[in-house]
Amino acid sequence: MEPIDATDTPEALLTRLIDLRTEHRDLDEAIGRLTQSPPDDQLLLRRLKKRKLLIKDRIFALERMLDPDPDEYA
Repeated sequence: MEPIDATDTPEALLTRLIDLRTEHRDLDEAIGRLTQSPPDDQLLLRRLKKRKLLIKDRIFALERMLDPDPDEYA
């Protein structure tokens, strides 16, 4: 996973955000399938959950970069 670069254009950041949201959704679906079908591969499940959390953190960081403080001017 490539690092977030604050010098990227807003369009590039938005594209990255969309990609991360898609990957996050895909991981959520994969985790759901793994938990429903035995035998559970606990190591794989933990790795997918850890990656999903990392992606969630990156999504949050990108959202903050694109809209730093939505209430700042209210």
